[in-house]
Amino acid sequence: MKTFYFILWLCVPALCHSQVNTYEISFENAVHHEALIKANFPDIASDTLSVRMSRTSPGRYALHEFAKNVYSLKALDGKGNALHVIRPNPYEWQVIGHDGIVQISYTLFANRGDGTYSQIDETHAHLNIPATFIYAPELRDREINVDFKTRKDLGWKVATQLPKVSESVYMAPNLAYFMDSPTELSAFRLREFEVDHTDGKKQNIRLALHHNGTEIETDTYFEKVKKVVLAEKEVYGELPAFDYGEYTFLACYIPNASGDGMEHRNSTILTSTRSLADGGMERNIGTVSHEFFHAWNVERIRPETLEPFDFEEANMSGELWFAEGFSSYYTNLILCRAGLISPEKYVEGLTGTYNYVWNSPARQFFNPIEMSYQAPFVDAATSVDPVNRENTFISYYSYGSILGLALDLSLREEGLSLDDYMKLVWQEYGKPEKPYTINDLHTALNDYAGKPFGDLFFKSYIYKSGMPDYKRLFSSVGVVVKQDNEMPYLGVSATLDGDGNGAIESNPKIGSPGYKAGLDKGDVITAINGTPFPTGESFDVYIEKFKVGDSLSISFQRFGLDKTTKVILESSPSYS
Repeated sequence: MKTFYFILWLCVPALCHSQVNTYEISFENAVHHEALIKANFPDIASDTLSVRMSRTSPGRYALHEFAKNVYSLKALDGKGNALHVIRPNPYEWQVIGHDGIVQISYTLFANRGDGTYSQIDETHAHLNIPATFIYAPELRDREINVDFKTRKDLGWKVATQLPKVSESVYMAPNLAYFMDSPTELSAFRLREFEVDHTDGKKQNIRLALHHNGTEIETDTYFEKVKKVVLAEKEVYGELPAFDYGEYTFLACYIPNASGDGMEHRNSTILTSTRSLADGGMERNIGTVSHEFFHAWNVERIRPETLEPFDFEEANMSGELWFAEGFSSYYTNLILCRAGLISPEKYVEGLTGTYNYVWNSPARQFFNPIEMSYQAPFVDAATSVDPVNRENTFISYYSYGSILGLALDLSLREEGLSLDDYMKLVWQEYGKPEKPYTINDLHTALNDYAGKPFGDLFFKSYIYKSGMPDYKRLFSSVGVVVKQDNEMPYLGVSATLDGDGNGAIESNPKIGSPGYKAGLDKGDVITAINGTPFPTGESFDVYIEKFKVGDSLSISFQRFGLDKTTKVILESSPSYS
């Protein structure tokens, strides 16, 4: 995405002006989640102009098929004559018989406010560009101007990483930058501050906060955002050189949003249903920490597998354990360094992720690289058939986070730090925007910590799915890892229905007592040792009444048939 940004500025201005693709978007029917979009493509040399809706979105790796929300599409030539349109596939329109100009108009339905989709209603127009605008692949290098017809009656303003041309018109130097530029139109509150950059120029950091809270809450939250920005700047020693001197947090904390966070080159989307007054002041700031870290790690320290980003196919990368996972490791660590959570809360917060990764049977099937390959199937992807992810998949966010922790603690034993390794990767690959490979990360660690150290880490834990000696690593910083050998463990999770029955809601973990006893997702446990569950008690609390080694006779129903099995409870594998 980064290689085309400024090519257009090299052409002769008189010639450049005509070769600008323009869009206009208006929201008269926002109450019914519709936008009217017009696109103008001039100076077309080919006989047929192909226009498409993207199938993917920057920062996402799965297919999303945004064309499904486009209708009433019409095409005209430069004189206003109707053109013939062919639909060769679900996401493409071919326009024939034009006079060198094609004008497209269509209606977009949009009602999901998150980092992937768009949402239009009378509270805002929350626009993810790939989910909103048709584009012409053959014109990808052209400048783009877009006119956002804001609802003045609703007090809307425009927040975006796109540079402003006039009152409502914004510019992108090419298609890649345009698609990477989410835009929020609403009555948001704006806060900003400047940070020095190493080149002597100021970088402006902006928070465009769309919420139903107070000015005082806005100010308080912005102070937390500032602390995160400055703490992450210390990791790398400098901010990135943002393209137009600004970075914008686009935050929507409103009841009709969907929780998400999505990084972009000079901005990020932050969405949550939690208001700042209802726990969001503390809980939403973690997404700020994670997404801003991506301004370095993934936007500029960028895997070669994601360059250029493909808007027509799923994007698969084996480096997400580093790009997403190491960013996840720093998420709460930054909050701790910034004084936004205590060291005790930070350490205790590692427990869930540690247990999830350490106790997963999925490591016998895939290493961190191969887990990263699963992103097109799991990253907000949808399907209707059952899967076995409880046993075959570990999130590359979590897996990479725990590996980042291990690498950091291991480097500290050598008098080194993960911060300095990240600085090295930034200087070699991020700052010059040279896409990296996994071998590049391996070589950089060898250069920083020595070949024996780097080879051990990559050959044991990245190319293979071994686990570091966490007990020793934790003890080196005064943290004790313990197991409760008296805690009974069944290995299934069930939801009680209030009638003494418990429906197993997920696949039992491979090797667990429940798995070995033949229990499966969808089974309805009717009794244990002949006794139904007490009303109002959770399944886990009920199992804790037994002891390790107890033999349980479990009665259950499967496909309408009554069955029984015997389970021997084992010690819980969980750590604290």
